[in-house]
Formats: sequence, C-alpha cells, structure tokens
Amino acid sequence: MSAAPVTGGPGAGEMPLDELIASLTVDVPDHPEPGILFRDLTPVFASGPAFRRMVAGLAAAAASDPRAAAVATSAGRDFDVVVGVEARGFLLAAAVAYDRGVGVVPVRKAGKLPRERVAADYALEYGTATLELHSDSIRAGARVLVVDDVLATGGTLGATVELVERLGGVVAAVSVVVELTALGGRERLAPHTVHALWAT
Repeated sequence: MSAAPVTGGPGAGEMPLDELIASLTVDVPDHPEPGILFRDLTPVFASGPAFRRMVAGLAAAAASDPRAAAVATSAGRDFDVVVGVEARGFLLAAAVAYDRGVGVVPVRKAGKLPRERVAADYALEYGTATLELHSDSIRAGARVLVVDDVLATGGTLGATVELVERLGGVVAAVSVVVELTALGGRERLAPHTVHALWAT
C-alpha cells in the first residue's frame, strides 16, 4: 500500500505542514513504558494556527481519497460522519466534523459507553486493550472518516475500522496526524488508504 502524505496547503512563506508538526512535536522516551518513544503532539494542538492547518489537512486528505470519491454523496460530501478514537482523536474528529458540517462519533475504551455496544480487542506496542462503539452510532451504508492522532502498530485503528464495518458503515478514508512507519501499521489497515500528515 502506498503512502499518501499531504502538505495541508501552506500559503506563501508558511512552513509545510509535515515540517510544522515535526517542529512542534516533543519526543518523550520510555513513556508509557521503558523502551517506548512517545510522540507528544499536545504542543501542536496548543498552537492555534498549527491546529487549524492540521484539521484542514486531515479533511483534505479524505476528500482526495479515490475510495471516498467513489462513495461521495450527491450533496458533494465525501463522508457522512467522522469517527474519533479516544482520546486525542476526539479533538481532531470533532474539529473535522464541525468544519465539514457532519456528525462525530466517539470510539471509547471498554466500560465507558452506557448503552448497547459492539467491542473489539486489539494489541498495542505496549499491551492490549478493548475499544467499543454504540451499536446504533453508525447507520448501515454511512460513509465514515476515521481520524486519530498517531498510527503506530495499527491496533487501535484496525479495531476501529472493524467496529465501523461490523455496524455496516463504509470506511471512506483513514486520516492520521503522524504515522510511525517502522511499526508497520499501514499494512494492517489494508485495503484502506492511510493519509498521514507526517510520516516518520
């Protein structure tokens, strides 16, 4: 599967989006466990101009995905709803959904959703966990943009895609801020195209 980076459309004199994200990201060694290098994106979120460009880049990546275009609505939307993964994915998904005038659906850790739900287990590079989605949150045939901050091993996003498809949703695109290419998460998400604003 080929990479699909996007620049976020820098204006005159603006730093390319991938370079901007890289310049603001803080590497934290041995977090949350020894041997793990954590990419802290909170400084990117804290910068208004950077956050705005990041949100625009995530939405634009989805709009450029041929898979999304193939399922676009007659109203011209490339997706009907944005799904965000707990926790930083919530911030991104809400902003993208607001920008595009569509709804947002949270994928949560086990035990957080109060009503009937579907669940999927997944492995992280530092353990295992479960994600859940309300059973009525995605209508059959809905075009879904899946958004998260980081693609590492693909466990979190793979489980999210599984949940969306089990409910009958069509994954129009997957957009992330950072892809950690050495961990091979992109392959786990095949055949879905992954759009990364910064691949490192």
